[in-house]
Amino acid sequence: MSERRVPMRRCVGCMTSFPKHEVVRFVADGGMPVIDIEGRRNGRGAYLCRSLECFDMAVRKKRLTYALGVSMTPEAYVILKEEYTKVISDAEVGE
Repeated sequence: MSERRVPMRRCVGCMTSFPKHEVVRFVADGGMPVIDIEGRRNGRGAYLCRSLECFDMAVRKKRLTYALGVSMTPEAYVILKEEYTKVISDAEVGE
């Protein structure tokens, strides 16, 4: 029996490829990036590995907004970072 192919996704922060289940998906919703926990929302997705350093790099180099085709205010980044921190900490507890 042949092995199943594991879908890979590239982190927009560190530009490293990871298995799809190990990254967090973001989509643009109403001109704002939002976290897509289930990975089923419509629209173009951008992926980040579970690292705050990658989130900060993607924000600093504007890779997240470029990948999604949106622009954001600094206040929106603070809110998004809080949500992202909660998602990655929940994932660490679940492992």
